Amino acid sequence: MTKNTWNKAGTQKRAGILAPLFSVYSKNSIGIGDFDDLKLLIEFCHKSGCSILQLLPMNETGSTFCPYDAVSSFALEPMYISLVALPGASDKTIQAKIEAARKANPSGQKHVDYKIKDEKIKLLRHIYSAQGAGDAKDLKKFSDHNAYWLDDFALFKVLKEFHKGKPWYEWEERYKEHDGRELAIFAKKHGKEVDFQKWSQWVAYRQFAEARSCAGSKNVLMCGDLPILISRDSADVWSHPEFFKLDFAAGAPPDMYCAKGQRWGMPTYDWDKISADSYTYLKEKLKFAENFYDILRVDHVVGLFRIWSIPYNDPQENEGLNGVFDPSDEHLWKEHGVSILSVMCGNTRMLLCAEDLGMIPKACPETLKEFAIPGNEVQRWTKDWVKTHDFLDPEEYREMSVAMLSTHDTTNWAAWWENEAGTVDQPLFIRKSLDRNIDYSAAQDRLFDPVRSKHGRLRWLDSIRSVDLLVGILGKRPEELRDFIEMYENTYEEKEKLWQRFKLKGSMKEKSSPDTIAAALKITLSSRSIFCIELIMDYLNMAGLYKGDLYAYRVNRPGTISKDNWSLTIPLYLEELLKHGVCKEIKEMVSVSGRC
Repeated sequence: MTKNTWNKAGTQKRAGILAPLFSVYSKNSIGIGDFDDLKLLIEFCHKSGCSILQLLPMNETGSTFCPYDAVSSFALEPMYISLVALPGASDKTIQAKIEAARKANPSGQKHVDYKIKDEKIKLLRHIYSAQGAGDAKDLKKFSDHNAYWLDDFALFKVLKEFHKGKPWYEWEERYKEHDGRELAIFAKKHGKEVDFQKWSQWVAYRQFAEARSCAGSKNVLMCGDLPILISRDSADVWSHPEFFKLDFAAGAPPDMYCAKGQRWGMPTYDWDKISADSYTYLKEKLKFAENFYDILRVDHVVGLFRIWSIPYNDPQENEGLNGVFDPSDEHLWKEHGVSILSVMCGNTRMLLCAEDLGMIPKACPETLKEFAIPGNEVQRWTKDWVKTHDFLDPEEYREMSVAMLSTHDTTNWAAWWENEAGTVDQPLFIRKSLDRNIDYSAAQDRLFDPVRSKHGRLRWLDSIRSVDLLVGILGKRPEELRDFIEMYENTYEEKEKLWQRFKLKGSMKEKSSPDTIAAALKITLSSRSIFCIELIMDYLNMAGLYKGDLYAYRVNRPGTISKDNWSLTIPLYLEELLKHGVCKEIKEMVSVSGRC
C-alpha cells in the first residue's frame, strides 16, 4: 500500500536536519526567518551532506504562536512571507518601509519577538493596496483549486478581526452558527479584506513552493509536519464543528516527565463524522501539503488509535489527570488506527513518518510496521526498559525508524546530559510519595544528591546501589513500590551506561563537551534507522555555539505557555552558518556513517 511513497526517498540511509523556520534568519530577514531563508537552510543541508530538511508545522498560528495549535490545518503562516521577494518590493517607498521595519525588528535576538507578525501584516497590506493582487489569473487558479478551505479561512480571519480578536464561539450568533445567508452578506461588504487574506495565502504558497523547487535542485527532501490536532479557535472548527468533540480537550496521561499529564486544550476529532464524509477533510489536508513536502511527519500518531480526552469543563489545574482514552475499548484501537492510516497512505504521494513516542499500545508499532511507516528512536529513550534497563546498541534500533538525539519538545541533548540524565521528575516523585503516605522530605535527603539535582529533576545518590536500599528507605513492601522501582532501574547510573556506548577514553564526564555530543551523534548516525534527523541546536552545540546554561536553549516545554516557547533562535546568521566549520564537521560525520 505504501510502496510508491518510497520511490522518491529510496531505501538508502539518509541524514537530515530539523530546523524550525522561526529559529533561523538571514541578513534579509525582518525579525524572523522567512520562506526565502529556506533556500539558505537548504544550502546548509546540502553543504553538510544532509538530504532531508524537516520543518515544524508551517500553518498560521494563534496568540500563543504554537505551531501545533494552529488556526488552520491548511493556511500558511503569513509572517513567513519574504517581503523583499515580493514583486512590489522594488518600489522605493516600499523599500524604505521594509528597511525601517528591519531596523526596528533586528534578527539575531535569543528569542523571536512576535510583535513582528503585526508589523509584517501591516506591510503586506500596504504592498497589496499599492501594487494590487498581481497575476489575477494565477491567483484565481489557486483560489479555485483550494476552495475547500480557503473561502472559509479568509472569511474566518476577517470575522475574527471584526470581532476584535474574540474566539469564534463568542461571536454574534449569526456568524458563530455559520449562517450562510448572513455570511454571504458579510463577505460582500468586506470583500477587499477577504481578498487580501486569499492573496496573502497565494503569496505564501508561491514562495514556499519555490523553496521546495530549490530543495529538489539540491537533492534535499522536504519533510513537513502534520499536527494531529487543531486549535479550538480555528477556521477548521468554526466551519466544520461536526468533525470535533467540543466537550473534550485533548492531552496526554501522566508519565515520568509530566506528573499530572498534559492538557493541550484542542478538541478531539469525531472520526465517525469525518468517515461519513468520506474523509474529505483529511484527504484535502494531504493534498495541500503535497505542494511543499516529500515526507510528512504524522504528529502523535498514537492519537489516531486512541487519544487522551479530558472533559472540557474539568478545572485547568488538574491538567491531564482526569482524562480517559477515546475509544475507551482498547480492542477497537487497532481497527481505528488502521482505518485512518489506510486513508492517509492511499491518498498521498508523500512518504509518511510517525511520531510514536510516549505510552504506546502495541497496536501502534505493529500497524506502523505493516504500513512501512518509520517511527521515532530518540536516543535517551531507546533502551531496554524491562530487563537490562540499558541503552540499545545502534544496530538494535528499528530499521524502519527516524533516529535522533532530541525533539522540539525536549531539552537539547547537552542540557539533557547535564541536568536530566540519571534523574527522576521531582513533581512526579512527590505525587507518588503522597499517594503511598511516604515522607517525601525524609526520602529526598536519603535518596538524592542535592548538588546534582536541579531544574525540577532529582539525581540519585551514588550510594543507592540496589533496589533493596531504595525499598528500605521508602519503608514499604516491594510490591507496593513497583513504579518507584521502575523509575530507579531505568535512571540510576543512566549517564554511566550511555558513556559506555560512547567508547570515549577516561571516566564519565558530568559536563557535556563537543566530544561527548559528537559521540552521541555518532550513535544515531551509525544506527540501523533508515533516517537520522537531528535538531539543528544539537549540531550547533557540538560546535560550542550556545553559551551559558544550556537548559535555557529549548524550543518548547510541553504543558506550558511562555514567550520562550516556539521562539528560540540559532546564534548566528544563515550566511555565517554556511561559512562555519560546523558544516564540514557534520559532512564528515554523515559521510563516515554512510548517509551521504
